[in-house]
Amino acid sequence: MGDTGRRKTSSSVRQEPTPMPRLALYALAVCVLAVAAAVVSFVQGSWLGIVWVLLAGLSSNMCWYYTRRGRSVS
Repeated sequence: MGDTGRRKTSSSVRQEPTPMPRLALYALAVCVLAVAAAVVSFVQGSWLGIVWVLLAGLSSNMCWYYTRRGRSVS
């Protein structure tokens, strides 16, 4: 008739937690590439490297967030 609030749990079926979520790996790759681009830009004397540094900071925060979220879910 309605939901009684009881949940059926099956202890025999368990999934192994992934060591690191896929989005965290993508964000880490973007961070590494942005740092490399910032170094190249600054070596060439371009101020565009500041944008790359900001992108590296954003992507490192995303990597940290998705890594922590992946640990708390599993």
